[in-house]
Amino acid sequence: QLQLVESGGGLVQPGGSLRLSCAASGFTLDYYAIGWFRQAPGKEREGVSCISSSGGSTNYADSMKGRFTISRDNAKNTVYLQMNSLKPEDTAVYYCAADGSGLCISPYDYWGQGTQVTVSS
Repeated sequence: QLQLVESGGGLVQPGGSLRLSCAASGFTLDYYAIGWFRQAPGKEREGVSCISSSGGSTNYADSMKGRFTISRDNAKNTVYLQMNSLKPEDTAVYYCAADGSGLCISPYDYWGQGTQVTVSS
């Protein structure tokens, strides 16, 4: 069964950090670009960041630049999202998705089930 599994979410205070992981099972991530998305209650899903299959290209939504860092470890079949200086408005369910083109373009082929991130004092 091909699937992506996110982990690392939780409750953190404003200004804190979390590292999310996106692990693949049933397939290798080597040839896939991986995107992170998030959806807050009552809001539409938005793109957070993406990393190309080679790892040579990354992009971030403007509000995440300088605070979030995406990386990948193909040996572990895992992509990470390091989130620093977290704000209450970062509270959302975070999803990862795999794009078979390798180039961070939609549509994405596989989606994870999401992990909850709550930023609150």
